[in-house]
Amino acid sequence: MPDLIREDTMIKIFYRRGSEILFGQSQTEFASIGKENVLWIDLLSPTGEEKRAVESFLNTRIQSRDQAEEIESSSRFYEEDGIIYANTSFLSPADDEMTMDPVSFILSGGIITTLRDRPLRSFYTLQLKLQARPAEFRDGLSIFVEIMDKRVDLDADIVELISKDTSQFSKRINQKEDINEEFLLDINQLQENAMLVRENVVDKQRLLSNMVKSKGFPKDAEMREDLGIIIQDIASLINHINFTFERLEYLQDTVVGIINLDQNNIMKIFTFVSILLMPATLVASFYGMNVTLPVAGKEWAWIAITALMIALIAGIWILVRRKKML
Repeated sequence: MPDLIREDTMIKIFYRRGSEILFGQSQTEFASIGKENVLWIDLLSPTGEEKRAVESFLNTRIQSRDQAEEIESSSRFYEEDGIIYANTSFLSPADDEMTMDPVSFILSGGIITTLRDRPLRSFYTLQLKLQARPAEFRDGLSIFVEIMDKRVDLDADIVELISKDTSQFSKRINQKEDINEEFLLDINQLQENAMLVRENVVDKQRLLSNMVKSKGFPKDAEMREDLGIIIQDIASLINHINFTFERLEYLQDTVVGIINLDQNNIMKIFTFVSILLMPATLVASFYGMNVTLPVAGKEWAWIAITALMIALIAGIWILVRRKKML
């Protein structure tokens, strides 16, 4: 029997022996483990042989990845022959974006089976906890509740991270720091992340609500109370992320307004310069024509024309300033 749990092992079988929880890392060990002792079977990108071994051991079927990734609510949670199938996704921050890792749960009797494609740190941490505190986990359902509880805690951390980023963006706007198109795109990306988190959290809320209402769910009062608390935590998260999203929308509108004002000010300056030079340009155009005009033949004509142009520019400037048009 291996001494250490490897995070990247394709199959892990956790079972009780006396007061301890032990684990196996090969489907061949099913033959020596009684079904009544198994708590959790964790499958990480399993081979076809491993899936068939688990199906034979549990007398059920392991759904395909296409089935697990179905969006319809009827496929995200359903029961068949007393076995509960539940599908959700776990979010992970990746640079400025979020990645969604599909996770499937199969609750058959007191055994929980999980199916996933990528290593998840929360699963590995829980697996270490199983061996360190075996008395806290009576069956597979208690493991499922622990997984969801820790996952909601991680989602809360992600929501908190988005909220902090939103506050930083607000400070930058108040300080008028780097308010440009790139900044607007950053806010838009944060909005996308907030929507993903909300969608994912609502999905878990629906999953747990269906679990509690399920006829195949054990009538354990303590377990139902624990799930009820998790559902309440999720409701609080949804309120928080909704507020954050509304705040991001407000910041986005503010940034768009600031950018529009800056562009309007630029256009106002160009328009003012054009109006300021228009009378002088008109005078210059007249005296540039090959016709006889007043004082055109005098030696001091250029001085008079220049003075007239300057006077017209000054007059326009004074008029604009008095009207507070600039």
